[in-house]
Amino acid sequence: MTLDAGIALAGAALSAVAAFDPSGPSGTIPGPDWLRAVLPVLLGAPLVLRRRAPLVMWAAIWSVFALQDLVTRHAPQGPYFLFVLFSGAYALGAHEGLRRAIAGLAGTVPAIAIIKLAGVGLSMTVTPLAAFWLAGVLVRARSQHNALAEHNAELKRQAEHARAAERARIARELHDIVAHHLSVIVLQAAGARASGRPAGPALEKIENSGRQALTETRRLLGVLRETDPDSGLSPQPGIGELDALAASVRAAGLPVTLVISGNHAELPAAVDVSVYRIVQEALTNILKHAARADVAIGCAHEAVTIEVTDDGTEKPANPAPPGGHGLTGMRERVAIFGGELFAGPRRGGGFSVRARLPLEHGRP
Repeated sequence: MTLDAGIALAGAALSAVAAFDPSGPSGTIPGPDWLRAVLPVLLGAPLVLRRRAPLVMWAAIWSVFALQDLVTRHAPQGPYFLFVLFSGAYALGAHEGLRRAIAGLAGTVPAIAIIKLAGVGLSMTVTPLAAFWLAGVLVRARSQHNALAEHNAELKRQAEHARAAERARIARELHDIVAHHLSVIVLQAAGARASGRPAGPALEKIENSGRQALTETRRLLGVLRETDPDSGLSPQPGIGELDALAASVRAAGLPVTLVISGNHAELPAAVDVSVYRIVQEALTNILKHAARADVAIGCAHEAVTIEVTDDGTEKPANPAPPGGHGLTGMRERVAIFGGELFAGPRRGGGFSVRARLPLEHGRP
């Protein structure tokens, strides 16, 4: 803004010198006193708009030149004229969209022709004018390229941060599951030893190994949770909690149908919690752009399938239940099981998320 004001003052000052100083570079501008009085203001003021409204600035400058030519019957010429015109041409190329900038430059040609026909020859050609305009276009293109590169780099950083955060979250959940099973192993081995039955050395080895693994996983959890003060020791959710999740989404204003087929009671805990998280992330995204959603969970012997679809109808955003990082989190969860994930538009409108989590060696 300060630069724009400085350029406008410079254009007005050069015009004032040309209008009132007979010894100036271009001599006194011919014409009535009122024209010479307002000409510096009329030429300098449009340059204030060089960033905010370049096309308006450009049209205003040429209107003033046309007015001067019409009143004085002398074409504009001299340093004041070239400074204002070249500054305006550069600003038009640098701060206006390409189509509008081309339109503004093209409109200059008939303006030059009219001024030439109305008076003496104009002391310039289109070539240097186009050169300043092109310089502005190149500067704008370079600036846009740098801004796009910075934006892409920021998106990449955000994606990496989201991926790392989701992996840490998955690791915490898996820790809780593994720690539970290790605790069971330790307790069973200790109970078998206490019963006095044979195979004591083997059970002792199982117990010691289990205790050591449990200690190491707890140490791992401590490292993971150092950067996440909000992580707690609450039980991990699973397919059984999807009814409550659907109810919370309905309360937020999104009608949801939930269908669960097959027996999910004996699913591995890691699969159980991942199904819940994938559905949670999908519904969180749907809340932003749809009017209804359908969730279908299929629990078979060899895999669990998940399908979450929506109608894609735009509506005001509602508060979303807390979740992870959208598709990034879904991909990370599916990847740890060697599963498959598809997320994209549906034929006929809406969006679909489909995932398949294979069960290693089938059901336990």
